[in-house]
Amino acid sequence: MTTKTYEAYMRDCPAVALLSTISNRWVSLTMCTLGSHGEAMRYNRISREIPGVSQKMLTQTLRMLERDGMVERTVTPTVPVRVDYELTPLGQGLYGLLSQMRDWAAEKTDEVDEARARYDAGA
Repeated sequence: MTTKTYEAYMRDCPAVALLSTISNRWVSLTMCTLGSHGEAMRYNRISREIPGVSQKMLTQTLRMLERDGMVERTVTPTVPVRVDYELTPLGQGLYGLLSQMRDWAAEKTDEVDEARARYDAGA
């Protein structure tokens, strides 16, 4: 299989759409929730762990991630039906990057707040 390389700064590059998708707030929170547990999770558990996400937004996000090959959805035909979500190998790679960003944000929040206060005081 030949791997294409895209120029993400070119106007009509497919990588631009992918960057837009993976930089979405709900995508990063969903990916980090699934990745930090390292196991398949049911919808309600994912929902409980992401503050503020609506049912509609979480459903759309999980469908988009499944379509993009980041998340696998497994349906077990029981009564009631059991549906689990987990990261694919592709999704695990993205989770590694997103978790680094999450950790950086947690570590640097105070510095950013101080910079904002300095900027706002001078404005």
